[in-house]
Amino acid sequence: MASIKDTNAQELIQKVAEHLEEMPDFKPPEWASVVKTGVHKERPPVQKNWWYLRVAGILRHVYLNQSLGVSKIRKFYGGRKNRGHKPEHKYKGSGSIARKALQQLEKSGFVKIEKGKGRVITPDGRKLLNDALKEAKK
Repeated sequence: MASIKDTNAQELIQKVAEHLEEMPDFKPPEWASVVKTGVHKERPPVQKNWWYLRVAGILRHVYLNQSLGVSKIRKFYGGRKNRGHKPEHKYKGSGSIARKALQQLEKSGFVKIEKGKGRVITPDGRKLLNDALKEAKK
């Protein structure tokens, strides 16, 4: 069986997002349709299901990195901001999006907090990723 590291990340995240859309625990917040994903972005996301894709991506990162917090997720989803004629700087992504996504993952039982480590994936989270991996391989 192929591992999560060997598969195409986009296909896996798409399949996990499809699973998350069916679950009642995962609902985008009210402000999700108008919010930018970071100060480095100029516009909000255009995809209708961007919230589920972001939560699925965060779940994948928790799996790969073993322990993760809001700060590391913000750093990963950050980017360079166009500041006109001034040099570009790297900015972090939205902390509220990362925090709410992790809270939803914790509430559903896919992620848990371990003291001294941060968030780690649970067996239920591994099962969800493995099921999506099998579907992506078909």
